[in-house]
Amino acid sequence: MSLPVVVALKGIHPFYLRALESCFTVHTLDPGMEQAAMAGVAPQVLGLASSGESKVPASLMAQFPALKIVSVFGVGYDGVDLQAARTRGIAVTHTPGVLTDDVADLAMALMLAVARGVARADQHVRLGKWPAGGLPLGRKVSGARLGIVGLGRIGHAIAKRAQAFDMEISYTARSEKSEAAFTYYADAQSLAAAVDFLVVITPGGAATRNLVNAEVLKSLGSDGYLINVARGSVIDEDALVAALQAGTIAGAGLDVFASEPQVPEALWAMPNVVLTPHIASGTVQTREAMAALALANMQAGTSGQPVRTMVPELQESTTE
Repeated sequence: MSLPVVVALKGIHPFYLRALESCFTVHTLDPGMEQAAMAGVAPQVLGLASSGESKVPASLMAQFPALKIVSVFGVGYDGVDLQAARTRGIAVTHTPGVLTDDVADLAMALMLAVARGVARADQHVRLGKWPAGGLPLGRKVSGARLGIVGLGRIGHAIAKRAQAFDMEISYTARSEKSEAAFTYYADAQSLAAAVDFLVVITPGGAATRNLVNAEVLKSLGSDGYLINVARGSVIDEDALVAALQAGTIAGAGLDVFASEPQVPEALWAMPNVVLTPHIASGTVQTREAMAALALANMQAGTSGQPVRTMVPELQESTTE
């Protein structure tokens, strides 16, 4: 008996690809390929497997008339055309929850690394510069004021970790969270003006594009640090580079960028910036858990069963 057919977009994680290959007939597709490349198999395709960075426009989904699900390996799904999926009744799932701890851990790691100059100090020792003198003093993190842009699962996990550092916690979100015992600010600019560290962990997409702009960075101020573990699109990258060059803010810890894997060269040599290549969920344990959840969603979606983690925007419009 033949296995159900799915398409894996080029670049999905090997753990996810191997999991799919154990249960499905998998065809790999570069989204830039001509439609004719999938013409023979397209009518049989029931699912699309993508990463959080993949682009899944309406034109791609239209190639597959029997498509039932887009199963995203990642918590972000801003590259998927949700309106097109809603119109056709296609489920779109992601992998929230299983990567919460790792992303929160990295947010704290970036905060400590940039404030205490960990990467700079490492290079100072490795390059043999220590005998010639020390480094500038760092910034204390314990007891500092932390602002969180986006208080979802991961935002709460960051706050929990920050409490262990006796940090004073504030946040902004689309609405005030009645269950949160933290100070609420109505927008990112007013939050930035009240904190020492501004951590961005809000979803990407059109609604949050350039949410952290020149005005927000100015409000954060010359003693403030920006940490981004959300999406590169949430920050006006040109404004960030300018703010760092001018000393408008003290520094930044960045795991995501607007045009990944391309990173502005101006950031490379800045000693007050820590750069990581989108590794927030990058542990073996979490990537395995993400693959298992993405696979479970794909199996459910292609067989007409309720999926486990539908994206919130489609929970009312498709069968879950």
